[in-house]
Amino acid sequence: MFSKLFDSFLVHYLERFNDHCFTVKIGDNEYTIGEGEPEFTIRVNSDIPKKDILVSAELALGEAYMRKDIEIEGDLFKALCVVLGHVNKDSINKKVLSSLFNVGLKKKDQKQQVSSHYDLGNEFYSLWLDKTMSYSCAYFKHEDDSLEEAQYQKVHHILDKLYLKEGMTLLDIGCGWGFLLIEAARKYGVKGYGCTLSEEQWKKGQERIKKFGLEGQVEIELIDYRDVAASGRTFDRIVSVGMLEHVGRPNFPLYMEDASTMLNDGGLFLLHYISDPAEKETSAWIRKYIFPGGCLPSLREMVGIAYDYGMNVIDVESLRLHYYKTLMHWYNNFQGVRDQVEKVRGTEFVRMWDLYLCGCAAGFYIGNMDLHQILMTKGVNNDLPLTRWY
Repeated sequence: MFSKLFDSFLVHYLERFNDHCFTVKIGDNEYTIGEGEPEFTIRVNSDIPKKDILVSAELALGEAYMRKDIEIEGDLFKALCVVLGHVNKDSINKKVLSSLFNVGLKKKDQKQQVSSHYDLGNEFYSLWLDKTMSYSCAYFKHEDDSLEEAQYQKVHHILDKLYLKEGMTLLDIGCGWGFLLIEAARKYGVKGYGCTLSEEQWKKGQERIKKFGLEGQVEIELIDYRDVAASGRTFDRIVSVGMLEHVGRPNFPLYMEDASTMLNDGGLFLLHYISDPAEKETSAWIRKYIFPGGCLPSLREMVGIAYDYGMNVIDVESLRLHYYKTLMHWYNNFQGVRDQVEKVRGTEFVRMWDLYLCGCAAGFYIGNMDLHQILMTKGVNNDLPLTRWY
């Protein structure tokens, strides 16, 4: 059953999106938003409470999609580019959603937050990631690069920037399944150390170290980066790929302070992370269903914090469109195993992951998010090449 009030409110809300033409079907009623030929259709199968849209439109519409209260007929990516371009501007009632935005930042809290996503199982991730098991932005040198080629290129793009030499020590903060550390050890002869809070990633990392005979050269521990800093260990180079987003805004200065403490004078630190154009809260839907406690730093705040802790920024690069391409590869791969996953985890789960992967691709494409690599030195290092060396 649909109420006339619901029809009126939802259509009125969606009329703000009229820079594109699309159709809205609510029961037996059909409405056209914008001018021209409709690009897609939003089919509404059940009322969405007005109060939920007013609290957070993105959360309300995302949950409706997961429940099949809303379905998209046509290109999901195109529809999400239109919708996210507008709902991102809506205000969020953080008082009502306080449980999402006032999460714990202690070690035990953040371990639980990380585990909720990354410990879904190595088998699950291996279904749709490439063979490198890289779960971060790839680097496409050519339009037709495969995902696996682009992930190899990303890792070596980073390693080139770090200007590694044999015998150096390399710390990977949030090392994932260990691919970067293993490549660094094999190509450059460095001694690698990684830390992660994901038990599944740690297990896979141990398997890879043994497979390549790197025991004694590469070590991965199930440990918080703060405990590594407290141990007094120092390194010639530090890298962190896609981990900063889990730290939380109040902990950004602590994170940079610890990185500076662990880096030897003159050492290089490559920080690779998803950034937000402004210092605002991360999506309520993402926080609730994908990354509890997630927070995207802006470029300007991380550069500022870097200088507060004795770091000198020497290079900044945006890989925004590379992440759009990466996510579309993941989304398309996921569609190939979607039925298999649905049998095990249910319809809401796969629709949630459809929305996550395709929605993030749309977010990068329209510029709601960016991906930055910041290269910095601890103090002044005058022994590096005068220009980019890769």
